[in-house]
This record gives sequence, C-alpha cells and structure tokens, in this order.
Amino acid sequence: KFQKALARFQREDPTFTVFYDEESEDTIIKGMGELHLQIYAERMRREYGVDVELGAPSVNYRETITQKKNFNFLHKKQSGGAGQFARVIGYLEPLDPENPANKECKFVNATVGTNVPSEYINAIEKEFYKVIKKGPMTGYEVYNTKYVLTDGQTHVVDSSSMAFATATRGSFREAFKEAGASILEPVMKVDVTVPMEYNSATMVGITKRRGSITNTETRDGNFLINAEVPLGMMFGYATEIRGQTQGQGEYSMEYLEHRPVMPGEIQGIIEEHQRKLAAENE
Repeated sequence: KFQKALARFQREDPTFTVFYDEESEDTIIKGMGELHLQIYAERMRREYGVDVELGAPSVNYRETITQKKNFNFLHKKQSGGAGQFARVIGYLEPLDPENPANKECKFVNATVGTNVPSEYINAIEKEFYKVIKKGPMTGYEVYNTKYVLTDGQTHVVDSSSMAFATATRGSFREAFKEAGASILEPVMKVDVTVPMEYNSATMVGITKRRGSITNTETRDGNFLINAEVPLGMMFGYATEIRGQTQGQGEYSMEYLEHRPVMPGEIQGIIEEHQRKLAAENE
C-alpha cells in the first residue's frame, strides 16, 4: 500500500518526488515545502490506511581521526576444544593531516619477518576495509584513516583468519576513540534571492543556522546571498524563507564538502545515533 500510494502521488503531481537513500535507509520525499508533504502523509493515512512518520532526513555524517594512536590488541578466547588467539600491533593515524575530509583510507603492512603469516595479514586488511564502512561512533563511513600493522603474535593451534579479523576489529575501535576522533558533516553551498527589503532578516536567519555568508550583491531590485551552511541546519528553511519574505524569497543548494563539526556537537550526534539504534532494535 505504501509503495502504491507513493507511485500514484508521483503520477498526479510532478513536484512530488520519492527516492530511497541506501546509506541512511530512509525513504526521502521531496515537494514544495513541509505543508505540501504533510498533506500527502495525511492522504496516505486517510486513503490507504498507512500510518507514516515524517521527520527530517538523516544527515550523512562521516568519521575521522586527528592524531596518531598506537595499539597492541590481543584477542584470546578459550571455551573447550580449539580456541581463538590473535595479537595485532601497530598504529592508526590520519592519512592526510591537512585534509580531514579526504575520502580515502589505507591499510599498510609494515611487518618484518613472519610473526604474522601472509594469510592472516590478508584477513587483517580485508577486515579493516570492512570496519571503515561503519564507524564506531555514528555508524557512518570513516574518512582519512591509515591502519599500519607493525607486528603481531600467533598461537600454533588457536590462531585463524577469523581470530585475526576479530582482533583487527577490536584494535580499530579501541584505537579510533583515542586518536582524536572527530565527526564530519556535509556543508552545502546555498544561494538565496530575496527582495531588497528582506535582506537583513534573511542574513540573520542564515547566521542562526550556523551559516557563513561568502558574498552578497544586488541585482534587478533583488538581494542575492551566497553562503555555506551545514546540511543538518537547512531543514525547514523553505518554510522559513517564504514566511520571512511573504512568499517572494527563493533558494537553491548543492553539496560543497564535509567539514569537522564543532566539538560541542559531537556528543549530541552520537546520542542521536544511539537512540536510532535503540528504536530499530525494539
């Protein structure tokens, strides 16, 4: 019923569009503003008996580190029969210290000798590239992180690729949190056009949304503002600008880059992620 309703509404109204965000696993609906979308949500309840919950789309944050952290992690488990044993030694560090939003991550094998056999090194590398897909703080992808393996230890009976994968996962999560872990947020390039008489109120509104104004100009009786604003602060802006300008203001935005969030906001983002996980597990 849900998909049937969405398909019908899209056929009836070209300004109503739907897409699925695979990363956040949200179904995103887009329209002319919040009231427009609320009307369709109400129609879905009334005409199809489908109760939907509307909210701001998830912001696709990224995680990174800002400093080097050594690790010496032992995974050891004994429960009758063959156990598990794997030690990994090395360090995490930023791949490019000057560019925290660098999308790349890298595994480096810096071992000397045969303390860690090649098949286990392959398992370590494979697990590293797996764990960076979901960071330990928010579950979002990790950027700009290098995992350097310098040494390790095996057990003649209890070591295995699985044990070394588990040790890699543990070493990464433990070291990551102590390596100056930071969260990156998407920042948007925002262009706003309003009648001249509304320029002050519009600039104040952008500043309140943690936006930085990069340029202003006047053109044909209108006031144009170029700004850079975190995506997480832009939800509801269409309604705000229409209200501020009696329906005459308009804006567009496009992705610019990911930037570190303010330190005071990190805990709030982590707690929101934990609430979302708890809701999914209920």
